[in-house]
Amino acid sequence: MQLVTYLKDGQQQLAIVVNGNLYDTDTLHPDLPVSMNMFLNYWEDVLPVAKAAEQRIKDGLGRSSYGIPYAGATILAPVPHPSSCRDGYAFRQHVAAARRNRKVDMIAEFDQYPIFYFTNHNSIQGPGEIICMPDHFKKLDFELEAAIVIGKPGRNIKAEEADEHIAGLMIMNDMSARTLQMEEMLLNLGPAKGKDFSTAIGPTLVTLDELEQYEVPCKENHTGKAWNLTMKCRVNGIQVSEGNVADMDWTFAEIIERASYGVNLYAGDVIGSGTVGTGCFLELNGTGKLNDPNYQEQWLQEGDVVEMEIDGLGMLSNTIVKDESDFSILALKKNV
Repeated sequence: MQLVTYLKDGQQQLAIVVNGNLYDTDTLHPDLPVSMNMFLNYWEDVLPVAKAAEQRIKDGLGRSSYGIPYAGATILAPVPHPSSCRDGYAFRQHVAAARRNRKVDMIAEFDQYPIFYFTNHNSIQGPGEIICMPDHFKKLDFELEAAIVIGKPGRNIKAEEADEHIAGLMIMNDMSARTLQMEEMLLNLGPAKGKDFSTAIGPTLVTLDELEQYEVPCKENHTGKAWNLTMKCRVNGIQVSEGNVADMDWTFAEIIERASYGVNLYAGDVIGSGTVGTGCFLELNGTGKLNDPNYQEQWLQEGDVVEMEIDGLGMLSNTIVKDESDFSILALKKNV
């Protein structure tokens, strides 16, 4: 099943996507919530009802004629107000390449345990414009990722059981202002200001049953589901990145195990995979300069269109827009 949040009469509306049309949940069944947050909080109760309604549409029964075209709708983030947003560090290829490009050794601890950081869940957005301040344009970057949403809350969740807590998968673009990020991480804290202005997710939340055809074994000595889903990113129509969700070394189940240790995970929590190998300009530029000293760096600019596509999850498109303000926090640094 594909769940989407869109703008209807100025309000957020939850719908199911079937054959290119949107079907409002509350019109399909009176017990179905109108919002994604409510749907997730009652996930185990309402999911069977939603699936039955979806099947009736596919069979041409019930309210199958009430759909509106997906293509003409204003699509929002599938989870417009997540209860939190964590981002993992699951692809060894990306970590190794980024460190190689900086001429430092690979971190041995990467293979011992999965890690994540918290980003700003109030800056979550879906397709559309990403508004950037002047300092964001100093090495503005995309990050090609997949993400999960928690549908079943829990605490101290074991990796062997963690997939049961996943409501579905979606695309994530973890936007990054690299100059701000590098500046603050010199003090061994972060990332924060380099990340907190925007994280794009969507366009739909795809439930795990719809992804069964893509399931493959996870990496050796790891636990949890893995999916053979090709990941691509295009900037202004030119492909710049390609990877696969199956390349995750740490599974989402293992990340959930660590994230839930001693704390509660809630329905609506978003967890990103981290950047896939080749999945950002920081890595691509570093590799390019390592191979060719004359390599011309590329960063996102005003007006750029970033399109991320993952098999089975759709395509997430965002346009980079410059804020009207010229305020700079980089200019506030003290001279000592």
